[in-house]
Amino acid sequence: MSLAITLSSRAPHAWRRLQGSLIACLIAAALTLVSPLLVHAQQQQGSGNTFSSQELVDSGHVFFGNMARGMADVVESLTAQYGQPNGYILGEEASAAFFGGLRYGEGVLYTRNAGNHRVYWQGPSIGFDMGGDGTRTMILVYNLPSVDTMYQRFPGVSGSAFLVGGLSASANQSAQVVVAPIRAGIGARLGINVGYLKFTRQPTWNPF
Repeated sequence: MSLAITLSSRAPHAWRRLQGSLIACLIAAALTLVSPLLVHAQQQQGSGNTFSSQELVDSGHVFFGNMARGMADVVESLTAQYGQPNGYILGEEASAAFFGGLRYGEGVLYTRNAGNHRVYWQGPSIGFDMGGDGTRTMILVYNLPSVDTMYQRFPGVSGSAFLVGGLSASANQSAQVVVAPIRAGIGARLGINVGYLKFTRQPTWNPF
């Protein structure tokens, strides 16, 4: 007994359509699996011209060294409130206060697509604030439209409560641009003050 299978003239076309459908299904399934990975990768690497929390934490750990305890919690708190920054500054500053105070710092502004730039900052303050400190500082910069916008005054309220080392954070804002200094320092300073940070291209002793 023999068995014969006869293909109609339409079979090749139907087979091609079946192949096309199978390929489309496989592509859709692959995209379904890959999409969460792409989202996770974007969160890890930042999106576009911003920096992710992990990138900031890694930079902070290298920069602050042993003083970086609690770095991840501080960064996560700031990014939860303000989103991902599109710039950050690594630098050093010194400050002193006896109800009225002064602060001076310098560092490098890092951006994704506008290069790196040396910056300086100064600022007066007044309040219930006493002591002095020397700190390594990371300043997260949010909503910066251009590097030129960095060079202005950012008012805000700063609270410090660390003795012989520790980590503190604050936020200053001008229009839509927010700068959030994270400080890890050595010294003794306790209190709260009101003032501003003024960023300049060149160093100056004039805090005003």
